[in-house]
Amino acid sequence: MKILALADHAEPKLWEHLDRRRLEGVDLIISCGDLPPSYLSFLTCFTHAPVLYVHGNHDARYEKDPPEGCVCIDDAVYIHDGVRIAGLGGCMRYNPSAPHQYTEREMRRRVRSLCWALFRRHGVDILVTHAPALGLGDDKDLAHRGFETFLRFMDKYHPRFMLHGHVHVEYTHDFKRERQYGETTVVNACGSYLIEIEPKK
Repeated sequence: MKILALADHAEPKLWEHLDRRRLEGVDLIISCGDLPPSYLSFLTCFTHAPVLYVHGNHDARYEKDPPEGCVCIDDAVYIHDGVRIAGLGGCMRYNPSAPHQYTEREMRRRVRSLCWALFRRHGVDILVTHAPALGLGDDKDLAHRGFETFLRFMDKYHPRFMLHGHVHVEYTHDFKRERQYGETTVVNACGSYLIEIEPKK
């Protein structure tokens, strides 16, 4: 299964100058947040692949203008062709009045609320977040600090992939697309990135 992961930047090659061939063979599109809802809605017009998303810290606009034809997987476990996908959007709380921002304790509570769904589905293959995990491609400022909760999630459930955004290519000299944490390949999807995964037999 080919999955196109997106985050943070609406890329001209998909948005302004879309060649349908760029979406050929893509089975699923996953947004890790902070993308214009019109961008995600636009992509649904050029592919039969479902478009899933979690909220980024700048996605308050989704409340009034959600991306049409797309599926929000925040605080849910979604299954596509046997691949189990859990969504936990948002970032570390740095503005007390802003939506889609969480303390470490609040993020732990969100993970606990998924425990039954994860148990029923015998685990998860992909964790989709907006913020990174602590120490895995995050930054030192509070707004871009990663969640330790995501490390504990990977320790317990061993997803094959964690997809996130939030830390842009230009934010750090140490940007890496992929990092490894135990059994999990951690991918920063800033812009777009293609991964492949098959359901476990």
